[in-house]
Amino acid sequence: MSATPQTARLRIRHESGFSYEGLARASYNEARMTPVSSNRQQVLEAALRTQPGAIQATYRDYFGTVVTAFDLQEPHDRLVVTATATVDTTAPGPRPTPHPSAERQDPGFTDRYCEYLSTTPRTALPEEVADELVARFGSFDAHEAAHGVTEWVRHEVRYVPGATHVHSTAAEVLTLGEGVCQDLTHVALAALRLLGIPARYVSGYLHPERGAELGVAAEGQSHAWLDYLGGEWVGIDPTNGSEVGLHHVVVAHGRDYADVPPLKGIYHGAPSRALGVVVEITQLA
Repeated sequence: MSATPQTARLRIRHESGFSYEGLARASYNEARMTPVSSNRQQVLEAALRTQPGAIQATYRDYFGTVVTAFDLQEPHDRLVVTATATVDTTAPGPRPTPHPSAERQDPGFTDRYCEYLSTTPRTALPEEVADELVARFGSFDAHEAAHGVTEWVRHEVRYVPGATHVHSTAAEVLTLGEGVCQDLTHVALAALRLLGIPARYVSGYLHPERGAELGVAAEGQSHAWLDYLGGEWVGIDPTNGSEVGLHHVVVAHGRDYADVPPLKGIYHGAPSRALGVVVEITQLA
């Protein structure tokens, strides 16, 4: 029997942008499309190109995400942003020992992780749902709660592409009973925070195939999942009901989707529409 791979090398190409019904006279933009290095992944190379070309400034935001800022001062009828990267990923190790319940209730702990314990407009849940969650999972440690909440979310919300929009809230998604990866993640974040477990939104990429043929590009997707604090940050994917593994590539962290959109900006000019998003992921090793 062959051993389970412990590392993978993935190449990602992500293209997005806007077209205009006429000309945009100027635009100011931020892209969060560059993976970050961590103890689980190492970025070997990364580049971001714009069409038309623009001078870029790169910085890390409050949550540690790589942000590429650029502006275009010449009239243009189309903006295309293409990000490429090659990343080595490592399989997660054994689960760390979670923080005791008493420590999670300490004011110093809650102050330190306040951003990931606070409710946001996208992660508010009705009081009756909150009571149910506390009754079901309130005595669980962080790992047990994360897996229990994930199972609960997958039971309550079916994955249905197109059922929601980018501004949908966790409460709306629960009422509808349908959503996409962003929505399942928002509901799970809300639940874990209600239980006093810090949890953060993660955006990135997920290779769609296990055992993919090396060197063959696959149609991938931008994806969302979450990290919860269980001794250290631990990734879990509510959409797939699994822990984060070799085929997940992290790009951005935040409180919810509002902190991590891949491309946003403002402009002066004619009405715009988003171009289709293309994500290609190739496993190299």
